[in-house]
Amino acid sequence: MKICVIGGGGAIGGYLAVKLARAGNQVTVVARGKTLEAIQKNGLTLHMEGESKPLVAKVNAVEKITDVDSPDVVMLAIKAHQVEPIIDDLAKIIGPNTVLIPMQNGIPWWYFQRLSGQYQDHPVETVDTGGLIMKKIDPRNILGCVVYPATYTESPGVIRHVEGNRFPIGELDGSVSERAKGISQMMTDAGFKSPILEDIRGEIWLKLWGNMTFNPISALTHEHLEGICQYPLTKDLARNMMAEAQVIAEKLGVVFRVDIDRRIAGAEKVGKHKTSMLQDLEAGHSLEIDALLGSVIELGQITNTPTPCLSTVFALTKLLNTKVQSSHGRLCLPLAA
Repeated sequence: MKICVIGGGGAIGGYLAVKLARAGNQVTVVARGKTLEAIQKNGLTLHMEGESKPLVAKVNAVEKITDVDSPDVVMLAIKAHQVEPIIDDLAKIIGPNTVLIPMQNGIPWWYFQRLSGQYQDHPVETVDTGGLIMKKIDPRNILGCVVYPATYTESPGVIRHVEGNRFPIGELDGSVSERAKGISQMMTDAGFKSPILEDIRGEIWLKLWGNMTFNPISALTHEHLEGICQYPLTKDLARNMMAEAQVIAEKLGVVFRVDIDRRIAGAEKVGKHKTSMLQDLEAGHSLEIDALLGSVIELGQITNTPTPCLSTVFALTKLLNTKVQSSHGRLCLPLAA
């Protein structure tokens, strides 16, 4: 297939691009700056967990989305707040049969699209102000996806895989379509686990349960997943945040297939892994707090659900992000000697 990975030089995008290219697909990545230069010169390098030799893939690398020629599949591997600035260019390469796979964490802009019920086509303002993205992208092009692997960018064009290979997918209307079967097979052939789910939104909430809690808590405390889960006070905070979110999700018809304690235990098993938000904080990047937590609070307001713990952590993390961005700095606690 002809695949375009927007954000292909990033941690998840690079991981996907290398594996898909090595499986025989024609892969083009959209990247910028030193990352673009590195990919054009050396290709993409992926260090897999437990393997001594890196995987290297030569892929086509471009700076402009509009330089991508008629892709069959577009994987949108960028953060939620990065989608709106590129939406006009993205819309230009989406043809009638193009499959767009958004891979953002949190509540996606398309959450209420192709969803029957009282909230059908309701915009999620936190991640899509004024419904701009909804207006530009036909929801029939979209195939939902939840990203589970943990990866990070070691240097421009070099990705390191920590753990996981699951990318569950699902149609927005809950059907099991032929195109979903094709994408699932494509992902399987590349070495991923990509089951087709009839309730992709339920899977989004299961992943979000962890992201909306552990990400901001880790940014505020500079602690890894294992530490947060083993310290009683932060573990209790995570549990209370999850409980508030569960009430919201259940009002929207979501059924969780695991309970809160099992979800926390799963995060603890990941070990001493820094969340993506903590990595962004230490690098001075903007934090993905609106998509991960602000959107949940918005859905709480829509469903008339109180969110005291969620709102408190959101306020603290927003202020932290504001301070880092306004100072053009970065925060990283030094290791003890």
